[in-house]
Amino acid sequence: MSGSLSTPTALSSEVLKAAELAAGHATDADLTGRLPDGVVDALVAAGFARHFVPTRWGGRAGGFEELLDAVAAVGEGCTSAAWIAAVTSGAARMGACLPEDGQRELWSGGADTVVVGALVPAGRATAVDGGWRLTGEWPLVSGVDFADWAMVCASAPDTVRFFAVPRRDYRVRETWRNVGMRATAGNTLLMEGVFVPAHRCVTREDIWAGRAVGSRAPCHTAPLRAVSGTLFAAPALGAARAAVRAWSARIAGRPAAGPVAPRDDPAVLAVLARAEGEIEGAGLLLRRAARVADTGVGGTGGFGSEEVLARGARDCALAAEQLVGAVEGLFRSAGAGAQALTDPLQRVWRDVHCVASHAALRFENAGGAYGGRLLREATS
Repeated sequence: MSGSLSTPTALSSEVLKAAELAAGHATDADLTGRLPDGVVDALVAAGFARHFVPTRWGGRAGGFEELLDAVAAVGEGCTSAAWIAAVTSGAARMGACLPEDGQRELWSGGADTVVVGALVPAGRATAVDGGWRLTGEWPLVSGVDFADWAMVCASAPDTVRFFAVPRRDYRVRETWRNVGMRATAGNTLLMEGVFVPAHRCVTREDIWAGRAVGSRAPCHTAPLRAVSGTLFAAPALGAARAAVRAWSARIAGRPAAGPVAPRDDPAVLAVLARAEGEIEGAGLLLRRAARVADTGVGGTGGFGSEEVLARGARDCALAAEQLVGAVEGLFRSAGAGAQALTDPLQRVWRDVHCVASHAALRFENAGGAYGGRLLREATS
């Protein structure tokens, strides 16, 4: 593990291989709107699908700080591949809240089973003998094209629930036509009257609260609010680092148009210095949030402390804003050439804007909750 907030954890050779392969296919994946099968296979081989799977099912029950660094490393080459790595890890983590028989079925094919999440309760569930009958359409399900299972959220008569559904029971409609994160293939998942046994169902509240079944590992018992921001922001962290490299290569190779070459112009270099500082600051915020998720500490009450949860959500949303600002400054100063469809800088620019628009990373939500707490403390 790292000795300081700025020091990354060690990356496995499999993660490095996946990152290199994803980077080599990033331009084509962006243009075609889909990750090549070889990249998906490399992400699985790198351990992302099994990262949060309980050890008794062959998984690693791994940590959030370790995952932050691995996802960011992939994001330096391809934001879409990093997003898939992050969200499939997170969806598998939700499976640890299923009843024991549900977990056994979910991972009956092994810990590398690829699970995706349909988080919006866009469907409806009707209670039937032995389980539930599930119907609905869930848009924007990243990675649904190549998933083995999906954790699908739906409204039931008593509460909102998640249901684990194998690939054979749902259809996929191609609907993903996005300005950024194009290769995540966030298409629409459809079901009509699918039976889901009771052991493959869990309430949304149990998942939100981290009520794992059969595990007390921190990665399973951490509330969703403590962890979702790091998962969603990690791809943008890697992408912003890639933007620094792409911008630097462009400026270093630009000929002088006047008495001072761009690479020697203090005003130009200040753009780079500001961007790198904003990215490093964002990385520190995300690392703190990841460490709290790994240890359950950081405030007066551990995971039970509203202070810790609100601050972590604030940190991740603020980090996302800083990453967008850093990439925005680099892109605007890079010139018209950076706007070519094959230029990596414009791809990163589109991708980080897309990542930061996620509900979990919107600062008006996370910042408002934490600001209200600060105000109450200041006036009490």
